[in-house]
Formats: sequence, structure tokens, C-alpha cells
Amino acid sequence: MAGKGQKEEFHRHSGWWFPVAFLLAVLILSGLLLGWYLRPGLMPGSPTGQSHALGVSVGGVFFTIPANYFEPSTTASAMKAVTLVALFPSWRGYTDSDAGLFAGNEPDSPLVRLSLRADSNSLNGRARLERIYRPRVADPKGEKAPFGLTRYTFPGGSGYQDYELFAGESANDLELLLCEHGSSQFPSPNCLVIVRPLTPNVSFSFRFKRAHLARWREISTGAEQLFAKFQQ
Repeated sequence: MAGKGQKEEFHRHSGWWFPVAFLLAVLILSGLLLGWYLRPGLMPGSPTGQSHALGVSVGGVFFTIPANYFEPSTTASAMKAVTLVALFPSWRGYTDSDAGLFAGNEPDSPLVRLSLRADSNSLNGRARLERIYRPRVADPKGEKAPFGLTRYTFPGGSGYQDYELFAGESANDLELLLCEHGSSQFPSPNCLVIVRPLTPNVSFSFRFKRAHLARWREISTGAEQLFAKFQQ
């Protein structure tokens, strides 16, 4: 009888042991996964002064970019879009000594934000002006503006009434710059150089302060050279 009781007791304990062991295994694995995702490293939104090269693929095109150019910092290897930051006119990335310049938003800030995006259907500047912007501007002919640019304004209610469009001939294409009007809404106005094709599968754009509009050619050339450098 004693043997039988011991056998029943053994089976009773073994029935509890399996679910407890399973629960412990789940908790341990969850802890390991959480530790992996929270491991120390380059965190999104945290600038880094480290200049080691990171390889990223955008739209199947490979780029080798120093870590201190990324915003937010990332170590992902394949992405649909990448945003970079650099100082004009040196085109250097983030350093601790330049932290104030990278964090500032003054009207004459030298910071340039550059974007790479996987895009196989990007229009060039001339086609984009004809198809997208010319039907929306107040005067399709535009007017002559300083710095070798043609200026286009938008009527009220168009959705672009807080902007004006500038077009200028560059070495390879027509450059389009969508600039904010300086106002209480835009106390530190920007100019966005609208998407341009870099390769058949990748396009790029960049944004700088309107205070530097007179140097738009220099900024455009510098951005192209920087992307070419990262593609090597």
C-alpha cells in the first residue's frame, strides 16, 4: 500500500513540474529578448561623435556612411529611407564640439539635412515642375529672382500659400527649391530642395535655412559630392 501511495504522490508532483518549468523558460527567454533590444548602442535620436563607417543599403544601392552623419543614429543595414545631417560649408558630421550647432534652429543655422529614399519613380526637376507645380502656381511663367533663380508664388487656398517655389538651372537638371515665407509661423524658414533622382532606385532631397539661399548652387554641389563620396 505504501508503495502505491508513493507512486501516486510521484505522479501528482510531476503534473505540476511541467507547467512550472515551461513558465520559467518563457520568462527567461523574454528576459533575454528584452535585454537584447535594450542593449547599449546607438539609440535613435542620439547624435554620436563616433566616425566609424556604417554600411547601409537603400533601394538596393549600398552606401558607406560615418556614424556621426546619421539622424537618428542607426545601425540598420537595409532601409527605405535615411536622414543625414551635416554642417555647411565644411560638410562634416556631428562632433561633440559642434553639439550646439546641431541642436540649434537659428535662421542662419549652417545645418543641412539630407535624405536618401528608395524611389524608382522619381521625376526629374523639369518634369516635376510641369506636372506638379506649374498647374498650381499663380503665374505659370514665374518672375526673375536674384541668385539665378525664377520665383513662383502660390495663390491662397492652394495648400502652398505659406511657400514660394524657386527654380534654377544646375549642371544636370532644373533645381526646385520650396521655401517657407519668414513669418511668426516660420521664424526660422527653410528651403527644401525637392526630390531628385540619384540612381534609378534611389532619390535624394535636402533642406537648409533660407538665409543661405544665395549659395544654393554651392549647397547643391556639396550635397551631390557628399552622396557620391558615400557611394564609393
